[in-house]
Amino acid sequence: MRYLKTLTATLLCAAAPAFAQSADSPWLLHLGIHVVDPTSHTGHLAGMSASVDKSTRPTVSIEYKLDPAWSIEALAAAPFEHDVRLAGQRAVRVKQLPPVVGVNYRFLAGSRVSPFLGVGVNYTRFFDAKGRNALEGADVDLDSSWGIAWHAGVDIALDPRWSFTVDARYIDIDSKVSVGGTTVGTAHIDPWVYGVSVGYRF
Repeated sequence: MRYLKTLTATLLCAAAPAFAQSADSPWLLHLGIHVVDPTSHTGHLAGMSASVDKSTRPTVSIEYKLDPAWSIEALAAAPFEHDVRLAGQRAVRVKQLPPVVGVNYRFLAGSRVSPFLGVGVNYTRFFDAKGRNALEGADVDLDSSWGIAWHAGVDIALDPRWSFTVDARYIDIDSKVSVGGTTVGTAHIDPWVYGVSVGYRF
């Protein structure tokens, strides 16, 4: 028994520097799930009121801490899939990828609970658009979009390496929509993106 205690103490002492290095590392990996929830009225397309359904997907982000308060973060996700409706009827199904790169500021850096605000740049690429119902078989295209992404949330430290985050982003997304090569309007999607994630400092 004394041997086991001595061995355990030796292993803990040997692992302590590695744990401290990980706990002090500026790199964080966040794995989560988020909802893209477009504004309820996205404008008019072909003279009809348009709306875009919400979509939920897993997300991942890499964050680099410049100091305890400031950090740079890059967010990515599995492709979100949306139905575009015209006058309430499904007209287009489309996929999109909305990566964001931005900076965050934590107000209570080092505390167990720390709210933060951030701002960044979003690039949204739409692809695999398919017409439905009246647009079945039509050539539908949505232009890519660049816009500002505002960010806010709360970090909750679980231990020196693990954390839990609740956050939301408001993203400026506008996309010109074309059917058969003719522009039929601009979709002002402007979604809230909200969800939760677990962070690991490595």
